[in-house]
This record gives sequence, structure tokens and C-alpha cells, in this order.
Amino acid sequence: MPELDPVISAGVDEDLLLLRDAAREAGVIALRYFGNNPQVWMKGGTSPVSEADHAADAYLRETLLAARPDYGWLSEETADDPARLSARRTFVVDPIDGTRGFLEGQRTWCVSVAVVENGRTLAGVLECPAMDETYWALPGEGAFKNGRRIGVRKPGQMAEIAGPKPMVDLMPADWQSRLKRAPYSPSLAYRLAMIADGTLDATFVKPNAHDWDIAAADLILREAGGRLLDRHGRAPLYGGEVIRHGALVAGSGELLDVMAGLIAGLDEP
Repeated sequence: MPELDPVISAGVDEDLLLLRDAAREAGVIALRYFGNNPQVWMKGGTSPVSEADHAADAYLRETLLAARPDYGWLSEETADDPARLSARRTFVVDPIDGTRGFLEGQRTWCVSVAVVENGRTLAGVLECPAMDETYWALPGEGAFKNGRRIGVRKPGQMAEIAGPKPMVDLMPADWQSRLKRAPYSPSLAYRLAMIADGTLDATFVKPNAHDWDIAAADLILREAGGRLLDRHGRAPLYGGEVIRHGALVAGSGELLDVMAGLIAGLDEP
């Protein structure tokens, strides 16, 4: 990926620092509720949201928009305001990605924050306080975990893959004997970070992921040498009118190419 224009890059560097500071504090807020039976409501009858989600979201919204009042705002826990579509840049936020796991006491949840412009992520941060991990990336500057540069795993004889079983079962027979299925992770963002960090090879993503689930992790994965692709073999776009995505695949190399070919044949949701 070409490096950013120096003028743009300076602003993005400042945005990254802002995201990192805000995500760190939002993680501290969420951690206060972790394991302490926070109040829970159901969205749409099936998706849980807790007072921890609301508290972290409120902090992020107040802090980030106070610093960048001209930016748009898109968050899982805030009613969408179409006014964001006229903003040059937009914050894309999931205050707790993996709420279900959070409520069950699993540690692989994270605060996901990103800045997007023209459909692409310019700065991305995943703050995973229960794991004591922080991931971040800027275009053309690499991906980092706790200050250490990270990269996808090199191809090997075996590959560890995640995602819904029906999608993994679509893999060709010559791949099935080479696959190890990873345990389920409620946080899609963290799953993508695992690929970026080389602890997981690839994942299928069932339809219905939203911008806030993947915008930050997508950049981190890309800067680590991987890719997130839709059924047309393209990278998702973020911050537009349509914020929900169809089936996706993430990984690198030949394995990703095979997976991308499989979802190309799936019907749109």
C-alpha cells in the first residue's frame, strides 16, 4: 500500500494517538463491569447489550467528538444519524466487541475504534483489557501489538481456521485433512487480530457483520500482511449508507484464495 500524503499522515498520526488514549480508558471502564453481573438488555430479542457497553460508548462518544467535532459518528450502541454521511471522516466504534463472551466471563472481548474516510480505515485500535493486549495500525506503517510489530503466520502443512462449521465444511477435500478448527470466539474483531498476530491462519465470517465489528481490525490485519475479502474478492468499505456486510473471509496466501472462491458461490443474504 502506498504511503499516505505527509499532510494527511500528520492528521492520521494524531487520530491514532487519540484513539489509543480513548480506547484505553474505555477498556478500563468496561473492565469494572467484567465479572460483576452488569445489567443486561436484549436488542432485537436475541443480541445482548449491557450497562458496560453503554458506559464505554458514552465515554467514547463524548471524548472523541469533543476532540474532533467535525467527524461523523457510527457506533453499535448509538442510534445512527445520517448526518455522518456528510462528514469527511467518521469514527466507527464498537464499545465492547464480543458482548456475549464478555457476559459469560470470556476474556477475548475488545474495544474497537477506527477512523474511516472514503470507505477506508485510516487508523484502527483494538483495546483488549482482559487479555492485556492493545493492537493498532496506520496505513503503510505496519501493525502492532503492545508495541511489537506483528505479522500473519507463514504457510505450513497444517492450518488453523475459525468460523461457522457449515462454511468450514465447504473446504475442498484436499484441505480438510490439513485443517485444525479453532475454538469459537464471540469477538470477530479479536479473531481478525489473532490472524494478524499469527496465532490463527484464517476465518470465515458469516453474513451480517457490521462496520463497527471489522473496521479497526481490517486495517490491523492488512498491515500485518493479511486481507479481509467479500464474496467479490474485494475489501469491505466502511462508513457509507450500507453498514452491514455479507459473507467474508480473512487470512492470507493460498488458503485465503481458496476460501474466497468458496464464498463467491454463496447466495447474497
